[in-house]
Amino acid sequence: MNFPKGGHKCRVFVKVKKGSNLLNRIGIQISRFEFANGEHLNVELNKNYKPSRLAHRIHQRGDHQCHTFRIPAITKANDGSLLAVYDMRYNSSRDLQEHMDIGLSRSTDGGQTWSAPTPIMDMGTFGGKPEKENGCSDPGILVDRKTGEIFVTACWTHGKPGTHQWRGKGSEPGLDILKSTQFMVVRSKDNGITWSKPENWTKQLKDPSWQLFAPAPGNGITLKDGTLVMPTQGRDAKGTPFSNITWSKDHGKTWTVSNHARDNTTECAVAELSDGALMLSMRDNRNRKLKGDNNGRAVGLTKNLGKTWSIHPADHGALPEPVCMASLISHTTQSGNNLLFFSNPHNQHHRRDITIQRSSDDGKTWPKKHHILLDQGAGYGYSSLVIIDNKTIGILYESSAADMTFQKIPLDDFD
Repeated sequence: MNFPKGGHKCRVFVKVKKGSNLLNRIGIQISRFEFANGEHLNVELNKNYKPSRLAHRIHQRGDHQCHTFRIPAITKANDGSLLAVYDMRYNSSRDLQEHMDIGLSRSTDGGQTWSAPTPIMDMGTFGGKPEKENGCSDPGILVDRKTGEIFVTACWTHGKPGTHQWRGKGSEPGLDILKSTQFMVVRSKDNGITWSKPENWTKQLKDPSWQLFAPAPGNGITLKDGTLVMPTQGRDAKGTPFSNITWSKDHGKTWTVSNHARDNTTECAVAELSDGALMLSMRDNRNRKLKGDNNGRAVGLTKNLGKTWSIHPADHGALPEPVCMASLISHTTQSGNNLLFFSNPHNQHHRRDITIQRSSDDGKTWPKKHHILLDQGAGYGYSSLVIIDNKTIGILYESSAADMTFQKIPLDDFD
């Protein structure tokens, strides 16, 4: 059989049985092609080939009369159910300001099946303005492990059509809802089945001189001593972006906003280390220009809940990024070892190569042998991690195949 010079591709499509266990894998090895004219072609097998992991498409563009689903965050409620929250962007894929709500899907079988999206933060036509001028976006989710109460945070923009809260006058100094993007919260006391009406925490949290104060999308955490910690972000009086944390020692009745961890950073993620210190991994806008050895997430360290910050050893270099949101969580094994897991597009230039990495030394090093590549394709690249049980980690992410994709991986696979 004569082929023209150059590369040739053969695509094979496999239909996976509905309800297949997400921990299973599927593999295909082609050893021979047979053609209609009777000729054949033998193919050398790839000795390094590994079977592919299964994934569940929770939501895709156009599902449920929703143009796009974006900005994933996931957690496990105290009853074991998994809760996924995200932007429901009804008209387009664009960021605020637009018609969008915070949606929720719930799984009670470890992520095998998921409920249809339910809006849990919807400002409707508040103030007499249309829904496209009352958008809510960028959810974060936090479970109080002592009480079981769940907090979902997001930012709400009222009015300001055609603006963006991170640019220009999209969000301005002060507390006025017509000028400043608002810090909003909904709560659940029954493991995510029912939710409160939206609460506005802007006056409690925002320094009026700042242009913006908002939750960072992703996971909040409960520390070993019961302190609740949310990753947060904003723009100061001059418009410079910053990352920090916001914490509560009274189960969410009152909150304290920390000092800035680092300027020119956003979309941070927080984890508790083995000694009780907090590690803050931050998207660094300077990485648009910084490549090579200097590219990487900005990483801060605090031992006093953000009163003071120092530079973590992983700062700028250990965790490459194309300037994108990422996820960071900690897990204590049954033997008492403290592990960190980190997910992002593991690529300096493009939002592709979604990878989960594991560190066993409080994030100082992230050996390649503990990396698992999930998706080589390009996408929006946001992700959120959750420990499902002592043997399994889950990830909700914006994949190359669907808006909201869920996968689960045995922890032993990182060894």
